[in-house]
Amino acid sequence: MLNVLRLCLTVLLLTSSLAQAQEKFLLMAGTIGPIDAGIVAALEERFELESGIRVRHVGAGTGEALKIAEKGHIDLVMVHAKSLEEKFVAAGFGTERIPFMYNDFVIVGPAADPAGIRGMKSATSALKQLAATGAPFISRGDNSGTHVAEKELWQKSGITPIGSWYRIFDKGSEGNLPTLTYTDQQQAYTVIDRATYLSLKNAIKLQLLVEGDEALLNRISLIPVNPGKFPRINAIDTATYVAWLCAPDKGQKVVAEFGKEKYGAPLFFPDSREWRGAHPR
Repeated sequence: MLNVLRLCLTVLLLTSSLAQAQEKFLLMAGTIGPIDAGIVAALEERFELESGIRVRHVGAGTGEALKIAEKGHIDLVMVHAKSLEEKFVAAGFGTERIPFMYNDFVIVGPAADPAGIRGMKSATSALKQLAATGAPFISRGDNSGTHVAEKELWQKSGITPIGSWYRIFDKGSEGNLPTLTYTDQQQAYTVIDRATYLSLKNAIKLQLLVEGDEALLNRISLIPVNPGKFPRINAIDTATYVAWLCAPDKGQKVVAEFGKEKYGAPLFFPDSREWRGAHPR
């Protein structure tokens, strides 16, 4: 609750500052992974250059981002937890879930891999083996999109993770980067998004052990906050930004190219309806 209050205060300060600075602006609450990866800032900068509309963001886990939006302090959310998103829209706080981009989660762990999960094709089977061996596992435990995805994987595996081997990181709400760093320090296992792992790969000893399962896909959505519930929402500029983000030759092109130069491969993949229409599989 304290984290939400702090974020709301940050949002209010940003809103006040931007309102005094210029008229055309909007504020987004974004899940921390894409922010840490740098793609959110890259999209905002390109959009402002092309449109003159200024976008700023506050980072929070999906659960906290949606709570901020429920207070009407922001115009748009970028999140990645389908079950929480659907509840948010059903309650009338958001207008619709709009597919935007995706990457995937991976399971990482110590190079020695004492649980023996390396190369397993099923994420749920890997989690079952981690539980059976009592291998140390670190969870964000903060109801973020990453934590929700992890919980759904445990549920699919039929395992309720309890015991001294399953640990909640007390600073998990700060994001995936500190969670992965802590997991490395503990030489434990965790579920993390690929972009975060790649960004820290050369600074940690943990290795990517399980990947490629469709259950590990991490789909990221845009949800405009409902102006019918909050009349002060900047619905016009938000709609302009969402359309730009989803356009194959605009935001989706930025997504498709982001990370290639630094990592040799993109960190995220386009997933808008417009992109899929222009690039049928």
